[in-house]
Amino acid sequence: MDTKPFTSGLGGNAVVITRVADRQWHALDDDLVVGRAHAQHRPDGRLFVSIDAWHDVAFDLLAEAMLAELPSPLYTLVDEADVELTAGWRRAGFSIRRREWEYVVPTDPRVTGLDEVLPPPGVTIVPSGRADESLLREVDRAIRDEVEATVGWQSMPAEVVPRPEGDTIVDPSKYAVAAAPDRYLGLIRVVRVKRPRIGLVAVRAGEQRRGIARALLAHALGTLHHSGATAAWAEVQESNQAATALFDGIGARPMSSNLELVR
Repeated sequence: MDTKPFTSGLGGNAVVITRVADRQWHALDDDLVVGRAHAQHRPDGRLFVSIDAWHDVAFDLLAEAMLAELPSPLYTLVDEADVELTAGWRRAGFSIRRREWEYVVPTDPRVTGLDEVLPPPGVTIVPSGRADESLLREVDRAIRDEVEATVGWQSMPAEVVPRPEGDTIVDPSKYAVAAAPDRYLGLIRVVRVKRPRIGLVAVRAGEQRRGIARALLAHALGTLHHSGATAAWAEVQESNQAATALFDGIGARPMSSNLELVR
């Protein structure tokens, strides 16, 4: 455990920054914890940092301590409505990399207009929990490679679900897929914890613009509707015009926005 004192000017006391564990720090003011910070690798390999502090002095000192020890680049994700937190990261040298909109998505097919949507000829929807795991992993890997070769997987919404090293399918039972006779063409992942969240909708590059994504959404949202859920949530990057059009077209509404910052 490492400690480093900084004079805060608050009540004449010194704020002490303590590294309490690997990539975890506390700010102490007269033995009272006034801030916490930690860093964590996301599944895509990037290092994300976060700080929860009582006041700007503790925030700035925690940021200074972290930046002195951690390699660049560093990333953080903040609610755009939290002006104070955003300002703190800007003081630490972070800048806005991208914006993600959080959408609330209705599940009622009479609202979404998806009640009569079917997959294109030769394509069937395999419900969650019934997908062949080897074919699921194959289509996931193919789509990730396609995205990485174009806009880069880092352009996708930040993935926060922990997973074993090198494994991009955390729980195969969460995925429904669009299937051709010999392979899978697309997938959708829905996770239900506190509220249903559409974590990923993706289709192979050569199979796009055939209505497969809409068919996957129709299936997933219809399943949620029948289970009693009135809405789901999804994150869409502001620059992803295709995804924005897809969700706008089914009556989804942007409710809040997150900023991804980088230093």
